[in-house]
Amino acid sequence: MRTFKDYILLFLKGIGMGSADVVPGVSGGTIAFITGIYEELLNSINSFDAEAFRLLFSLKFKNFWAKINGGFLLPLVSGILLSAITLAKIITYFLEEHPIQLWSFFFGLIIISSISVAKEISKWNGYTVLSALVGIAIAYMVTVITPATTPNSLWFVFICGAIAICAMILPGISGSFILLILGKYAFIMSALKNFEVGTIAVFAIGCIIGLFTFSRLISWFLKKFHYYAIALLAGFMIGSLNKIWPWKKAELFRINSHGIQVPIFERNILPTDYMAETGHSPMIIQAILYMALGFMMVVIMEKIAYAIKKSNEKNHS
Repeated sequence: MRTFKDYILLFLKGIGMGSADVVPGVSGGTIAFITGIYEELLNSINSFDAEAFRLLFSLKFKNFWAKINGGFLLPLVSGILLSAITLAKIITYFLEEHPIQLWSFFFGLIIISSISVAKEISKWNGYTVLSALVGIAIAYMVTVITPATTPNSLWFVFICGAIAICAMILPGISGSFILLILGKYAFIMSALKNFEVGTIAVFAIGCIIGLFTFSRLISWFLKKFHYYAIALLAGFMIGSLNKIWPWKKAELFRINSHGIQVPIFERNILPTDYMAETGHSPMIIQAILYMALGFMMVVIMEKIAYAIKKSNEKNHS
């Protein structure tokens, strides 16, 4: 039986997971690991089976609630949603007003996160190296072939939700990172900021279906091929750095539904060429500081995780 304090803690853990999944490079799954709820989260998600829906449609709500571990999921999901909606406004502001600083922060986050994920592999061999190289190659190819903007149609929003939500239960990679690769990060952040109900609803439905569809597969893959899966994730993150390089020059533009000119194709350039190419300051010192901030955030998270792990070991000994 959980106490009121336990529910408050679950809510706060949900806020932490939501905050992580809003920022590309930090994983909600990692936060679940750190706070000791990862296994219960997976088991709760996998509890949505035929029996659970039979109980629901039979109006046996109490049994259904117990079956899906509702007392655990409700405060956790509430915290995730609140955090995502709140932080979306902040992220959208930085995307529009301070893009170099924001992308530099993300760049640092993903570099250190990929290293942290790779450190979980205790034994490297030819297959783990191959998995990492495959991840790098796939991610890089995706960043190259994915245009700066992808369709805003609801069917594509649905697909993005189904794919991105899977990252929530993967340690090492965030749902917003997947949206970044799919070219829909800024679009979804804007929808959350402006509370566009239609877009949010379609995205949420995609998330729900994707989560229930892939959670069992992800659980099996991580358990059966753990090191290969981790190496693939680390490689995927490294290969994706091409997508979030802070210094870009827009080559092609379009006018969006609000009458604002937005880029549809951007080319990565060196910071030393940024002034000549765009007429704007590359803000190199600020970029380095924001990258360092991204590094520090992940290092602090690792320290917290280590402290919690040691505390748990001490309590069980």
